[in-house]
Amino acid sequence: MGMTSNPSIFFFSFAGSGDYDEAIAQVASLVTSVKQIYEGVAIQDIQDAADLMRPVYDTSDGRDGYVSLEVSAHLAFDTQGTIDEAVRLWETVGRDNVMIKVPGTPEGLPAIEELLSQGININVTLLFSVVVYEQVAWSYIRGLKRLAAHRGNLHRVASVASFFVSRIDSLIDKQLEAKISKESRPAQRAMMEGLLGTVAIANAKLAYQIFQEVF
Repeated sequence: MGMTSNPSIFFFSFAGSGDYDEAIAQVASLVTSVKQIYEGVAIQDIQDAADLMRPVYDTSDGRDGYVSLEVSAHLAFDTQGTIDEAVRLWETVGRDNVMIKVPGTPEGLPAIEELLSQGININVTLLFSVVVYEQVAWSYIRGLKRLAAHRGNLHRVASVASFFVSRIDSLIDKQLEAKISKESRPAQRAMMEGLLGTVAIANAKLAYQIFQEVF
């Protein structure tokens, strides 16, 4: 019902196949820097994807059919830089069914609020902590309140909090496996083995409880 992108996905797409060779060559004939070439191809790709998903967006009355584009990772700890980049990308892509991805860093939180208050669709990424998720949820609400105060159309602004799951298990399972390998007590080994592959889901369930409490 929608799709996302990030610099890593684009990297593997650009470098791992010839599918983008023509688009890269075309953009490279107009600009010179690597960043400009990357951004030119990425934005065109996002526009094409958003156009393909537009029927889903229309038939769901704006609930689904979004495509996400991420601000530069170099701006993760720069509030104003994130705001400026997100606004620029939003205006350049020029599609109602696009979400701009903003990291849930301490500096990203005020940017999320500000961008939502301007009616820009936001996909909050790099969320691992339940505590940070709650901060993001309140930033979302404050942003919508500000948008409403300016008589903005709340029905046409959308946001998601992309809470990470697999990356948490990838980290925690390695720590558990290291402990299991050193544990000689059968009961303790069994207990830790039972935790493998479960921590991230448990964390996500706690985040969902926060969602229910906040909203």
